[in-house]
Amino acid sequence: MFKGFYNLASGMITHGKNLDVISNNMTNISTSGFKADCFTGQTFDEVMWSRVGNKIKDYIEIGGISYATVPSQLYTDYTQSSFDETGMPLDFGIEGEGFFAIQTDDGIGYTRAGNFTLDEEGYLFLPGFGRVLDINREEILLVTDKVKADTNGRIYTENGGFLGQIGVFEFEDNGALEKNQQGLFVGGGDPQLGTAKIYNGMVERSNVEMVQQMVKMISTQRAYQSAATVTKMYDQVMNQATTDIGRLQ
Repeated sequence: MFKGFYNLASGMITHGKNLDVISNNMTNISTSGFKADCFTGQTFDEVMWSRVGNKIKDYIEIGGISYATVPSQLYTDYTQSSFDETGMPLDFGIEGEGFFAIQTDDGIGYTRAGNFTLDEEGYLFLPGFGRVLDINREEILLVTDKVKADTNGRIYTENGGFLGQIGVFEFEDNGALEKNQQGLFVGGGDPQLGTAKIYNGMVERSNVEMVQQMVKMISTQRAYQSAATVTKMYDQVMNQATTDIGRLQ
């Protein structure tokens, strides 16, 4: 009887973490270039098997009963989203693989968000994060926002003067990237210059599907509530059993 608490408590924890992920996705549905996170869980014994296996994945079965569900993986959906045409000269959107590089106080981070502006010194800047880097990983000095750009990310003045080229960087495996606390992608090794097209005056939308996230949220909330309800029933049954045993003694 008491073993049921393992299933119920772990299920509530797992569903709670899933709700956190879904909530974050829905919060960022209007965030330029945001990529949705996806959460998966698995039973405790499956996690143990994956950790005791040797290098060739020759698993040794350590038990056939699972008392808990645990978080398994949090991964990012990098699916290309559509574009919003803003007409703003400092807005850029990437079509294809790759990320913009941003110089932050903690190092270089990568993003698909292209709603740039100019900072106080005239450098191309992603608000709240840092300066945008060019193909040589150097900051881009524009001074003016009266600019235009081609699909290679080369920026020119209205008179045709060359100002710099926005860098787009690709990773060998996007799955190795992680989101930091600011929402930028970090890790993943040393990226290479990409060949994706860059559209000026446009920004990529978030790839979060609101209806899909709403369905996930409702089903996860119901699963959480069901586990909580059964947990209360277990508590009442155990309380009754404890009381009756005490009377018998």
